[in-house]
Formats: sequence, structure tokens, C-alpha cells
Amino acid sequence: MPTYKAPLRDMRFLMNEVFDYPKHYANLPGGEDATPDMVDAILEECAKYCEEVLAPINQSGDEEGCHFADGEVTTPKGFKEAYNQYVAGGWQGLNYPTKFGGQGLPMSMGLLKAEMMGTANWSFTMYPGLSLGCMNTIMLHGDEQQKATFMPALVEGRWLGTMCLTEPQCGTDLGQVKTKAELQADGSYKLSGTKIFISAGDHDLCENIVHIVLARLPDAPAGTRGISLFIVPKFNVDADGNVGERNPVNVGSIEHKMGIRASATCVLNFDGATGYLIGPPNKGLECMFTFMNTARIGTAVQGVAHAEQSFQGALPYAKERRSMRALTGKKEPDQVADSLIHHADVRRMLLTQKAIAEGGRAMIYFAAQLADNMAVGITNGDKETYDFWDDKLGFYTPILKGVLTELGLEAANLGMQVFGGHGYIKEHGMEQYARDARISTLYEGTTGIQALDLLGRKVLIGSRGKVVREFTGDIAKFCRSNVANSSMRPFVWELTKIATQWNYLTVRIMLQARKDRDMVGTASNDFLMYSGYAMLAYFWAKMAAVAFDKLENGGAEEPAFYEAKIQTAEFYFDRILPRAKSHAEGMLKPTSSIMNMKADHFNFS
Repeated sequence: MPTYKAPLRDMRFLMNEVFDYPKHYANLPGGEDATPDMVDAILEECAKYCEEVLAPINQSGDEEGCHFADGEVTTPKGFKEAYNQYVAGGWQGLNYPTKFGGQGLPMSMGLLKAEMMGTANWSFTMYPGLSLGCMNTIMLHGDEQQKATFMPALVEGRWLGTMCLTEPQCGTDLGQVKTKAELQADGSYKLSGTKIFISAGDHDLCENIVHIVLARLPDAPAGTRGISLFIVPKFNVDADGNVGERNPVNVGSIEHKMGIRASATCVLNFDGATGYLIGPPNKGLECMFTFMNTARIGTAVQGVAHAEQSFQGALPYAKERRSMRALTGKKEPDQVADSLIHHADVRRMLLTQKAIAEGGRAMIYFAAQLADNMAVGITNGDKETYDFWDDKLGFYTPILKGVLTELGLEAANLGMQVFGGHGYIKEHGMEQYARDARISTLYEGTTGIQALDLLGRKVLIGSRGKVVREFTGDIAKFCRSNVANSSMRPFVWELTKIATQWNYLTVRIMLQARKDRDMVGTASNDFLMYSGYAMLAYFWAKMAAVAFDKLENGGAEEPAFYEAKIQTAEFYFDRILPRAKSHAEGMLKPTSSIMNMKADHFNFS
């Protein structure tokens, strides 16, 4: 059975030596309790829970899946017991305000927790994970009564939350939402309509489920300008938070999926269900973005999780499995053949997995500090602070979600490849990682949607290239501070070139898009992937700089740890970063090669 070991050494390296989390927490309002000793104790305890409770039910949960009978959903064996332990440990409220019963720690602690939980068992993690966005939405946009009614139980974990956007006729294009909300005499609303693809839409883990639902008021304008947001509980709740009679929110079916089979994906029918308006009328989509951005960063973590998970499975196998002799001669002459790890192509695959997992983790941990600052605005009800840091984070979000999930899927497939034919067999667990990873590129906005969001909304329309200039400015500053270090010069030289090219590509696309709007669509995927490879290069260079310093001046880890970091950085720059060049060339090609073919000419069968 596959196992999981939390990568605590790498997590501590990033937190303490690369990004200086102790200083970050010390300067963060409300971060005084996140002392190094406290953080370390929390990470250790979370690692234990993930290794001993969640990981052992990952494969069995996949095999059993969820059950649907008589309108109710039941999770696989062991899930309810694991969730009870999760609640007893206070994990749901780790980074939520004490006034709601939480522990008041920084939001980033929740992301660190989510990485370990998601790597151990992504299907399970989705149940409490969907609640995080629900809580953030209520905290930022709910009135005081709504916060008092729903937040304590959500923070404790007695209740869980969902996000209900998608309908049979629309997913990305939410302007087509048809679910109706009608005002009642008591100020509540009756919602009617069908929502699909609702993760954790129903289950037996907790006593109530709080749905955040997009719907239209009777007099709402057409399109996205006419969408409102509502809180709709599975069981009705009084003002004191007491659970009452069942609300007519009914499960039509659960989906039978390629992966994450232990996560219940539901069709929900709202048959005159009681709901409560959250935020201003017809401003629901704006409010929902709080939820969506939270969920997208959480999905980016999935890319790192599946890369790490697959790497942890592939590495021991590569060390133990023997096949043929190394090209440079026998490495283990007393054995019948050499281990796979002595073969160059296997090393290529393992190093690719390692570069993706550890590089992606660095990107997430940096973004998590921005999320901490954003969360201060949510907690304090300071929309100005929230908007400032949300804009900062907004540039990273599509890159994190789009690129890390694509690379996480690549890493999961490479893990299967290391196993050869055995990777295709269920008992080893590698095929499950690949199946589970596949959804990450699809939900919470496909890779194509992330690409359009990055290039169209964030770079061209939202900032006219400013966000790229700001990030490459940080790269330039890093390069100047490290150019005198001879060990760092190869990284500095490549980073300088790619930062310059990134700005050049942005300007070229901006100019061409003025004449041909299709340029945004044809260039967006290449621009997204280029941006991801460039960003990964920057963070790998930062890790290499720290590793060189620790080798010279001493660090918390043994020298071999830092040497491995430098060698992985070299591998990334030599073997993965060159992919960016093909994306750079592709994004500037004329739109005609994509757009000129008539729809009827795609197939002549």
C-alpha cells in the first residue's frame, strides 16, 4: 500500500531560510502567536495526522467511492472517523478569528496544512477544503447576523460549506445562470434551479452543509450583471445557529468520475429552498470571486501535492527495482542488475518530479505570505487592504493554478512511467495519482480560462503590462544582488534574459492585439506556460542562492541537503526552463494558423 511522509525538511527550509516566515509572522497583525516553536509543533502534529490517518484510507477510499441511496450520500469507510479526528484536533479553525472559535493563526498556516492533507488524501481534503472559501465569503461579504449564525459552526467543523456555480447549460459562462431567487415576506428568498459538479455537495461527515449559491432575482439584468449570491443551508438554521428542519435542497445524483472518487460530486436540485442574500443584489459574481480565488490557490496546491505524492512513490521503486546495467558500467556488481536510479532517463523523470514539487512549493509559500496580508483585510473588515493584496495575489493566481496543475499532472504521469507496466496496476497507487491529478487542470477554471485570465484580464486590460514589469523588476533586483557571486552567475544570466524577454513578449502581444483581438486567445496558453516557467526559474534561483550561502556559512540542514537543492536548480535551468523558448516563439505567430480553418473543415469523414 502506498505511504506518505510529510516533507517537513523542505517545508522548514522554505519557511525559515528562504522566505523568513518567523519575521513575516512577527510583523503580521495577529501573528504573534505563530512563534517558530508553535509553528513547528503544528506542522509536526499535522504531519502525524496525515501520515497515520489520511494516507491509509486514500487508496481504499478510491476503490470504494461514495454511495448514493434514497437521496443521501455516504462517504467511504474510515472517512467519517478521520473527519471526527480532524474536528477534534481543531484543524478547521486553525487560521480563523478567535471570535468565531478559531485559533487566529495566519492564513498561510491553512495552506501548509492543506498541502500535507492534500498529498496524503486529496479526496478527503476536498470536504473541509470547500468550506474555506465559504467562510471567507461570509466573513468578507456577510452581515453581522450571518456571521454570528454560520461562522462558529463552520469554523469548528460541525458544518461544512460548498460552492454552487455551475449549471447544466453553463460553467465558465456564468452569465447563463438560470437558478431563480424570489423574495419572501420575512426577508428570506426561495431558490429554485439545478446546480451540477458540486464538490462535497452532500455527505455524512457533519450535521449541516452551507451552500453558497449563485442565482437571479426576478428583476435582474441579463448576463453577469444580474447575478446575486445566497447562503442556502441543507438544514434550516435559526438566528442562534440551531439546526431545524430539512431545506428542500435535494441530491439528484452523484457523478462517477475518473479520479477523486471518494469526493462526492453532486447534482443538487433547489426546490424552493430557503436562502439568504449575501452581499448587494446583482453583485453576486463579484462576491463569489472571494470564494473562487481561494479555491484556485487551493487547487494550485493540488499540483504540488500530486507531484510530491508521485515522487514519493517513484523514488523508492527506482532505488529497489533492478533492470539492466548502467551505460557507464556495473554500479552494483554483486546484484543481478543495477537499480533503475542509475539509468539517465529514470533520473530525468525523478528530477523533473522533484523540480516541480519543490519549485511549486516555493511558489505557493511565497503567495501564501501575500494571502496572509489579504486575510488581515478580511478579518478586520478592511476592504481597501483586502483589495490591495488581492490585486497583488491576482497576478499569481492564474499562474499558480494553471501551470502548477499542468506540471503536477506531468509529474504524476512520470511516476507511472518510472514503474513501467507496474505503474498501470492499481495496487501500487501510481495510476490513482495520475487519475486524481487530472481534474486539477479542469475544475476551478480550466487551464485555458486561467490563460485568458492572466493575459487578458490581469496583464493587458487590468494593468497594461504593469504586473509583468513589477515582477520582472523583482527578478532584476535579485540578479543585481547576486551577480557578484560567481556560483550564481549562470542562474543570474539566464534569469536576466528571460525577464527581458517576458517584457518584450508582453509588449508585442499588446501591440498585435490592438489590430487582431484573436491574438489574446491564440497567445494565452503559451503566455501562461512561459510565465510559469519564468516564475519557477526565479524561485529555483532564490533557493539556490540560499543553499550556496548555507553551504558557506552553515544552515539548519546537513550540507548534502543544500547540495541537492543546487543540483536540482541546475537541472531545472538546463532541462526544463528551455521549454519556455518554444512558448515564446509560438505565442507570437499569426492567428491565421488557428483561426482561418472553417468549422466544417475540421473533419471530412
